[in-house]
Amino acid sequence: MSRLLHGGLVDRSRTLSFSFDGATYRGHPGDTLASALLANDVRLVGRSFKYHRPRGIVSAGSEEPNALVELRMGARREPNTRATTVELYGGLIAASQNRWPSLAFDLMSANQWLSPFLGAGFYYKTFMWPSALWEKLYEPVIRRAAGLGRAAGRPDPDHYEKANAFCDVLVVGSGAAGLAAALAAGRSGARVILAEEDFRLGGRLLSEFTNIGDGPARDFAAAAEAELAGLPNVRIMARTTVFGAYDGSTYGAVERVGDHLAVPAPFAPRQRLWRIVTQRCVLAAGAFDRPIVFPGNDRPGVMSALALATYATRYGVSAGQTAAFFVNNDHAFAAALDAADAGVEVEAIVDVRPDPALAARAEALGVRVIQGEVVATSGKRLSSVTVRTAKGSETFKVEALGVSGGATPNLNLTTHMGGRPTYDEALCAFVPGALPPGMTVAGAAAGAFPLQECLDTGARAGAAAASDLGFAVPRPDVPRAEGAPAGISAFWHVEAPGGFAFVDLQNDVTAKDVALAHKEGYRAVELLKRYTTLGMATDQGKTSNTAGLAIMAHLTGRSIAETGVTVFRPPYTPVAMGALAGHHRGKDFRPTRPTPTHRWAQEQGAVFVEAGFWLRAQYFPQPGENDWLTSVNREVKAVRESVGVVDASTFGKIDLQGPDAGRFLDRVYINTFSTLAVGKARYGVMLREDGIVMDDGTSARLADDHYVMTTTTANAAKVYQHLEFCLQVLWPDLDVQLASITEHYAQIAVSGPRSRDVLVKVVDGADVSNAALPFMGVLETTVAGGIPARIFRLSFSGELGYEIAVPSGRGEALIRAIMEAGAPYGITPYGTETLGVLRIEKGHVSGNELNGQTSARDLGLGKMASTKKDYIGRVLAGRPAFLEEDRPIFVGFRPLDRTQRLRAGAHFLAVGAEPTTANDEGYMTSVAFSPTLGHSIGLGFLRNGQKRIGETVRAYDPVRGGDIAVEVCDPAFVDPQGEKQRG
Repeated sequence: MSRLLHGGLVDRSRTLSFSFDGATYRGHPGDTLASALLANDVRLVGRSFKYHRPRGIVSAGSEEPNALVELRMGARREPNTRATTVELYGGLIAASQNRWPSLAFDLMSANQWLSPFLGAGFYYKTFMWPSALWEKLYEPVIRRAAGLGRAAGRPDPDHYEKANAFCDVLVVGSGAAGLAAALAAGRSGARVILAEEDFRLGGRLLSEFTNIGDGPARDFAAAAEAELAGLPNVRIMARTTVFGAYDGSTYGAVERVGDHLAVPAPFAPRQRLWRIVTQRCVLAAGAFDRPIVFPGNDRPGVMSALALATYATRYGVSAGQTAAFFVNNDHAFAAALDAADAGVEVEAIVDVRPDPALAARAEALGVRVIQGEVVATSGKRLSSVTVRTAKGSETFKVEALGVSGGATPNLNLTTHMGGRPTYDEALCAFVPGALPPGMTVAGAAAGAFPLQECLDTGARAGAAAASDLGFAVPRPDVPRAEGAPAGISAFWHVEAPGGFAFVDLQNDVTAKDVALAHKEGYRAVELLKRYTTLGMATDQGKTSNTAGLAIMAHLTGRSIAETGVTVFRPPYTPVAMGALAGHHRGKDFRPTRPTPTHRWAQEQGAVFVEAGFWLRAQYFPQPGENDWLTSVNREVKAVRESVGVVDASTFGKIDLQGPDAGRFLDRVYINTFSTLAVGKARYGVMLREDGIVMDDGTSARLADDHYVMTTTTANAAKVYQHLEFCLQVLWPDLDVQLASITEHYAQIAVSGPRSRDVLVKVVDGADVSNAALPFMGVLETTVAGGIPARIFRLSFSGELGYEIAVPSGRGEALIRAIMEAGAPYGITPYGTETLGVLRIEKGHVSGNELNGQTSARDLGLGKMASTKKDYIGRVLAGRPAFLEEDRPIFVGFRPLDRTQRLRAGAHFLAVGAEPTTANDEGYMTSVAFSPTLGHSIGLGFLRNGQKRIGETVRAYDPVRGGDIAVEVCDPAFVDPQGEKQRG
């Protein structure tokens, strides 16, 4: 109903059907959702956040504060999307948000009548009393009112990608300055990326009736795009928003690959997150048209002057049957005339200046020019405006009002590295200050608003960027642009009685709120922002900040420059969590990493558990076993009495080679490894620099210059990272090479009194007797008919045991051979639950004890620490607090009443002591039911624990109602002398 008869860049030969709030409408390819709604005479599109006031479309770009809608339905529902940036497609489904029960009748709009109580900082002053109502009333109400839109609540069916791009020159924005910069750099042979957030290149050139060279500006844009597309060294990235500037000349960008489609194309992502690394960046992002603050400036139909003109010139849409403009600058005045040229019935241009430079052109078009100020609007949707002039006031009917208080350079990216904008009095705008390394700013983003200046500064910036990098740059061929006045008169706020005068439309911050912040002392710009929420909405104050600062400057009697400015943070516009995550969700976020024997374990009926990155067998239930504990008890007894087998492949494995490998290990372990004999393994403890234990494990010496280290499963990556840091940063002079081989080897542990009998049948003739392969010995041989293997005589269970490492691909063959060899002895596979019970019975420390708070002395391993060498963490491990006599030390515990069950997490108290923090003497870290002993056992830390063996303390667990008397004992419950593992 509001589509102009001619003009615009939409394809009128095709029609697209879409819906908004359940009603069906029609638009054309080339429309945005906003332009299509306006074309269908839909003016009310949303409700404001705090007061739920009716709101319409304000802008035509990503600065839009009002027209936030939900797109699509079901799992693809997407909240808070700007209708001004949504490319229209057939079947698009959109809905308004932040209203109930409907957009036209919103009960929450009653908030505006409560505005005297909901002013700036009301949330700091309210809900304080009575405190009993906080959880029952205040918090539920606040949570219900908070937020905009609804998340889908279901898994997203689309997928997202991440990609890297490298270039010499990144150009952000494809208006006149951006195209000129890209052409200048591209013609030199430099690798150029031109990123544009719109789906069409050209920026303001698509919306202005002006000439460049011998033809319309939009023809220049089309010719420039065609030339750039033909250059092999130039990549054009439309629908791509550069949202952040980061260290190392790295920029983040989101490409909307499939957002303009109902469903992304097969095998294509919906969005792609780009990490762009460049040597130079030219920011040519243009400028925003900022509002003037006056009573009733939020009524549907009031919008940016440039937006009103854009809808007419680019989309062929009149924002109302009649329109007026309220401006203080030539650029907006010219936009009003462009709108009139396009067919909009412009009733008047209200200009605060006494003699606008373009007044004569307006009169030639039959457009009335009024010197004055808009002081009021009326209608549920705009129906009239009241203008105050020197002769009095005048009211006339209009359905659209284009407002412009000047242009604000789009300099967000310049502040992401800490740069702060500076105020230019002549331009009445903030312009870029300190820039990120390698960045230059051109065109309107730099405050060069005239079209010719945009072309000139863009060409110079592109040429300079390429020249700085050593490219031969031809003299830029800059076409001549039609001249136009660029005057402006500073004007921010119409002080007049009446209704709300909004500064920040999305957060409902009014001029009155700014005045209240001034009155209550929140005058610093950072405090103003947080106290009033000015500029804290999803648009980051792109249109509101400058006006708010100007009002505060007026109230304090200072200049805007003296008042200061806040800076912007990335992202420039909201970025979907899906784009940030990319493929890293579901199993792509935590992929299933099976052990080499996973298929065999499935055949045995194993129950699996996620252990770090791995999927491990937890236990192997047998028929008739109705609970996991029965299965685990059977597996433990089998290991203690005969033989068991477990896949230990998940332990971290690191290969170290080089003549300095031994010296290197001496520096990272508390004990010495350079003296370790070839063919032997040794247990070691590794500290952080602060003296806290990082990890433990064994390292075996295979040759003079070759070691293999094992780590805990959880710390495999962390230890490898630590070793690389030590080699590359601390000791680059050491000749050592590292390689993570965790996934390269399957490691199967065979434990129990009959384990040697099984091993003899598996090895290919090698001598594995106690003399040939003693405890902590290492043997390289072949097993199971020629599989190359390393055999380590180690024991995590405390029984006679061996760990056999073979290439991962042969792990399943090895365990099948072991099971066949052990069948006469009743060999039993066991899982992580049994492994845990075995290690607790033996008193070995593990992840529960290596919790980032314990030292080697705390773990009872202090005597391992060498006094003849230096190592990481040695100095800080000797701090007085770590050596205190009453520091909690690792010991074992068993209940006096053997029928009682211990629980991890219980705290230790002296018998009769009050359960207070001051009386806390330690805590239980690991517990298990021991089928070997027939009762519950535990490990933990007790104050001065080693000297208190035999005492009785209380294991106090108030969370689960436990208070159990326990005996302090040696942590090794089974074979404390270690005779079994050495037999």
